[in-house]
Amino acid sequence: MKSRSYHQELLSKSQGELNTELVDAKKELFNLRLQNATNQLDNTARIKEVRRNIARIRTVMTQKERGLVS
Repeated sequence: MKSRSYHQELLSKSQGELNTELVDAKKELFNLRLQNATNQLDNTARIKEVRRNIARIRTVMTQKERGLVS
């Protein structure tokens, strides 16, 4: 399962690396939305995937802040 391996990858990263990845994902989402608005986006499912990745990153960041995962 792709999302499970991505989650494991996120758990192994530090808080700073997660923050950097979150910024990159938000930039990608902005660019995808811009392309969608100008009818240049072919794969609209990518927007949904990036949004879910942002949620995964935020979840792992919150878990690390609260001490639920190491």
